[in-house]
Amino acid sequence: MTAPERSGGVGMTLHSVRKGTGEPLVLIHGIGHHWRAWEPVIDLLAEHHDVIAIDLPGFGRSPAPADNQGMPSAVAALAEYFAETGLDRPHVAGNSLGGAIALELAAAGHARSATALSPAGFCTPAQVRRALSILRGHRVGAFTPTPLLKVFYRTGFGKAFSFGWLVRDPSVLTAERALADTLALRGGRGFGAVARHGRAYAYTARPDVPVTVAWGSRDRIFLPVQAGVARERLPDAHHVALDGCGHVPMSDNPTMVAEVILHTTTAATIRPRAHS
Repeated sequence: MTAPERSGGVGMTLHSVRKGTGEPLVLIHGIGHHWRAWEPVIDLLAEHHDVIAIDLPGFGRSPAPADNQGMPSAVAALAEYFAETGLDRPHVAGNSLGGAIALELAAAGHARSATALSPAGFCTPAQVRRALSILRGHRVGAFTPTPLLKVFYRTGFGKAFSFGWLVRDPSVLTAERALADTLALRGGRGFGAVARHGRAYAYTARPDVPVTVAWGSRDRIFLPVQAGVARERLPDAHHVALDGCGHVPMSDNPTMVAEVILHTTTAATIRPRAHS
């Protein structure tokens, strides 16, 4: 697996890791996370695709944009990244914020398929406030001194306390992975701007490529009731319940998540839809 720096996003540089061969598949993480959100499924997907897991602008090792205008900026940055790295309408898959970005990229004609795992954009205003309140609380906790976090994450209680809102079974996270995710949240300079813009965001487009929306049945951030809203707004999409999974299902059930993504990419290959 390689971890090159890739240019993209109005002169910025986006960090990514890349593995596998085949049609390109870009993986997009959620707010406060980084490319390692996808680590449990990368090898499974790389058996079928050229997999590129990115750090979004302002997160992980990618710099924050000078002028963050919310979703339009994110979509423009990814579209430019695709163009500059020679990715011709790749498949995209995203989680949470990344799920919404994946859907927007598909609707704008920048992707040949989209898989959205518990995507943003289908909340009521009250549900958005609740989700952001929980995530802001996690970010405050991320500023706990690193030596204490290292000790804390060696315990089952520490991982459950910090990650129980995000994954159904925090014990699947190693202490190293838990610390890396926490440090990524702490260092996510784009968090504030993305959260502010996210308060008013709603997904309303209709992509004309194969789309799957999958929701963890144990999601505690974007509650599963929002999957019903997604069904109403995207009646032509394939909708899946991820049984027993939380908000970040890649950690809870990598095999199930990989199968859902591959179902979508296969649908795009077998039954390609017209692109305007």
